[in-house]
Amino acid sequence: MIDEPSLGELGRLIQALRGDVRDDLAQISARLDRLVLADVYTVEKAAMSKDISDLTKVVEQLAARQERDMAALQDQRAQDVSRITQTRRFMVASVFIPLLGLVLPLVLMLVGDKG
Repeated sequence: MIDEPSLGELGRLIQALRGDVRDDLAQISARLDRLVLADVYTVEKAAMSKDISDLTKVVEQLAARQERDMAALQDQRAQDVSRITQTRRFMVASVFIPLLGLVLPLVLMLVGDKG
């Protein structure tokens, strides 16, 4: 009987066990408070997926718009280059032809005087 605990010791052990169980239940309760319900998680995940797909569509639209803008810009640059080339040709022609019209008779006159 010496090895057997007394009633007082058993009472203290039971109280300690109850305290441990209460602490464990409090920890479990605290963890459960931080968890999200499966229904809420499913709804939030669906909303996030929808947001991501919406953002993907917006990014694709912006990329398509940028491609159109870049193509339009390149077309405008090509038109500008063509316009500048035509302007240069016109300027050269408007200066060279009248100058040739003045110089050619002088050259012919000088050549005609020598002969």
